Amino acid sequence: MTTSTLKSACRWTRALVLSSVTTLSLAGLALAADEYNVSNGLTLTGQPLGMHGIDPVSMFLGESPTLGNAEFTSAHDGVDYYFASAAAQSEFDADPDAYLPQFGGFCAFGVFVGKKLDGDERFADIVDGKLYLFVNAAIFEKYLEDKAKVIEGAHAKWPGIVNTPVSDL
Repeated sequence: MTTSTLKSACRWTRALVLSSVTTLSLAGLALAADEYNVSNGLTLTGQPLGMHGIDPVSMFLGESPTLGNAEFTSAHDGVDYYFASAAAQSEFDADPDAYLPQFGGFCAFGVFVGKKLDGDERFADIVDGKLYLFVNAAIFEKYLEDKAKVIEGAHAKWPGIVNTPVSDL
């Protein structure tokens, strides 16, 4: 082998290795995106951000959603969540499932109709201690017409779409 051929082979090998490492690194993110509604980009820990950075504990306090602070970050199932205080973070850490939105944070009405639509914390409802998010005011109003039917239907539909990429629905 000539020197130039060897150098060319080394360059291609490096490119292939870097490409493989990048692909494998992003594979975990792709899986989380299928099950959780996450913001674009990553947090300082390298994981996606859930609930658009809104403190999930604040949703249960009867006030408007509170923006969390990256200083108070907890990870759950490969997704980071921000909290407004250390106390809120501690509450979440003690029982994450008590505070996380249903359907991975996707719009409950969207799941009801077989879609994964962005859940907006401004349009939320807590039913039987569970947090449900909705994509906008119009959909939230439609949900209010028959809450029980939408929630029951969404819970029935979710197992069949939880691992389906958004683009395939």
